[in-house]
Amino acid sequence: MNGERWSDVGKAVLGLWMVAVIVAAFLYAPSDAVLGQAVRIIFFHIPTAWVAVLAFLLSSVYGLIYLAKRRRMDDHRAVNAAGLGLVFCLLATLSGLLFARITWGSFWNWDPRETTIFFLLLFYAAYFALRMAVSDEERRATLSAAYNVLGLVVVPFLVFVAPRLAELSGLHPDPLINVRGSLEMGPRTLAVFLAALAGFSGIFLWAYLLANRVSRLQEALLEEER
Repeated sequence: MNGERWSDVGKAVLGLWMVAVIVAAFLYAPSDAVLGQAVRIIFFHIPTAWVAVLAFLLSSVYGLIYLAKRRRMDDHRAVNAAGLGLVFCLLATLSGLLFARITWGSFWNWDPRETTIFFLLLFYAAYFALRMAVSDEERRATLSAAYNVLGLVVVPFLVFVAPRLAELSGLHPDPLINVRGSLEMGPRTLAVFLAALAGFSGIFLWAYLLANRVSRLQEALLEEER
């Protein structure tokens, strides 16, 4: 079986996996005694937020690699990861807005985690604004990579440290979503949650590899034109 056939099989498996996750999220996972039916949002909210964090950190790593080796594909890999991270971060924000509306009565409450994800969106919006502001390709790649390396500090601080500093004022409910990082869920809820986490990670991996493939093709076309 060639690589293209394996790719088709992988996409089919991923699609069926996500269909199963969606069905299980609404039909297999039980409702929560405190959150009720709103608990089902966590199967989409937390995995998209987690994938966003991984994507941003991966982007920062490739920014660091670009500064060390000056390879154009490393710049593309950093940009592709940051772009997908921004998409997943927006999905996490939108699902969080829905959760907030159901649970707290309004879409936005400046909860510590809402505040940190807001600053995370601003940080990477500024990253893309910086790239658009510089016309020279090499200078653009260098400046954006240097900025991106800051993500190795900014992302962990905003996601893991800042919410814990404001633990007492947070609105996110225990025990399902807590600042300690532990997974306090029933076995059925945990099974669906982990399946959703794997599924969204697979979507990111597929999209990221596809974006990198497009970038390589674009680079090859540019080389031919030169």
